[in-house]
Amino acid sequence: MGKQTKIPIWRNKKTIPILLQIVFAVVIAALGTYFVLNALQGLKKIGISLSFDFLKSTASFMISDKLIEFSPADSYGKALLVGLMNTLKIAVIGIFFSAIIGTVVGIGRLSDNWLVKKLAGGYVEIVRNIPLLVQIFFLYFTVFLPFPKIEQSINLFGIFYFSNRGNAIPWFTANDSWLIWLAFVVVGILAGVIMIKFMLKKQIEAGKRKFPFIWGLGSAAIILLLAFAITSELPLSLSLPVIQGRLYEGGYVITSEFAAILFGLIIYHSAFVAEIVRSGIMAVPKGQIEAAKALGLKKSTIMRLVTLPQAGRIIVPPLTSQFLNLVKNSTLGVAVGYTEMFSIGNTIINQTGRAVEIIVLVAGVYLIVSLIISFLMNWFNRHFQLVER
Repeated sequence: MGKQTKIPIWRNKKTIPILLQIVFAVVIAALGTYFVLNALQGLKKIGISLSFDFLKSTASFMISDKLIEFSPADSYGKALLVGLMNTLKIAVIGIFFSAIIGTVVGIGRLSDNWLVKKLAGGYVEIVRNIPLLVQIFFLYFTVFLPFPKIEQSINLFGIFYFSNRGNAIPWFTANDSWLIWLAFVVVGILAGVIMIKFMLKKQIEAGKRKFPFIWGLGSAAIILLLAFAITSELPLSLSLPVIQGRLYEGGYVITSEFAAILFGLIIYHSAFVAEIVRSGIMAVPKGQIEAAKALGLKKSTIMRLVTLPQAGRIIVPPLTSQFLNLVKNSTLGVAVGYTEMFSIGNTIINQTGRAVEIIVLVAGVYLIVSLIISFLMNWFNRHFQLVER
């Protein structure tokens, strides 16, 4: 037998992809090192050293929209924390409502009702083709700012107030026993889930209806009644807003800036969610729908139990991208003065000149938030996807 010719490493199909990846990683690392060193050298030339010690300095500015207490005497670090919480508030509420509205509009686009179908289609086409920033400006300058002064505020039922200084609504305040209640709520939810699974098993074994969800709700209700017997109060108290001079007291005040950016994000992204939902529903095989109709199921039941569960596996991946875009687009709040993280970071840059540090911090935080959302959506997708043999 003749000797086998050894293939050179640069022609080996197994090693070539590895070598290319190593070369790519080295190039990226070299470029990153170059830009970092260049930035450090530029800062050194103008007498600035890279440091985050300034975060302990006094902020000396007010933040009107905040979830935690903040005063000008607090630090820049706490100011950024307030901005992060405002960003998360926008993100959570925006994702929740854009998903709901988008789902309703997406289903409406496939409705047999001519009017509903055209209205849903018009909503999607108009909203998707107008830039988000334009929509935010429109809401801010033509909807919320033109509200009357607080002295002549629009009053609904004596508990809702609308003015150019913000919109006040009833809200809840936590009582002293809220931690005890929280523990009991967690136990109640667990007890309800366990009871539902137990009764479902009994229902399958007996072949008779056992009303598992009623048993689950009953179990949770008993736990909550026990919590009330121990604490003798509810965990939350209702706070109603009232006008004191030129300010609101009590309730919760939704600023015009927050309302503009929130409604803008919800309206804009719900249009894209609607198209994702519509395409996901249309991708469900028609045979599934026809089989459900043959069983005599109603259209609403088919949509709820047959179509949407199957469409969800198609919808989730592109829906993740829309949720990530919503979070990143919250930075447009700076255009109308909403104090989210990027806006507060911009204020700190103007005061301290620490642009590099702030940009790194803000970018890092948005990266972490985006990765968390991606992880949760990917987990949800894996949990509900079809298991192939």
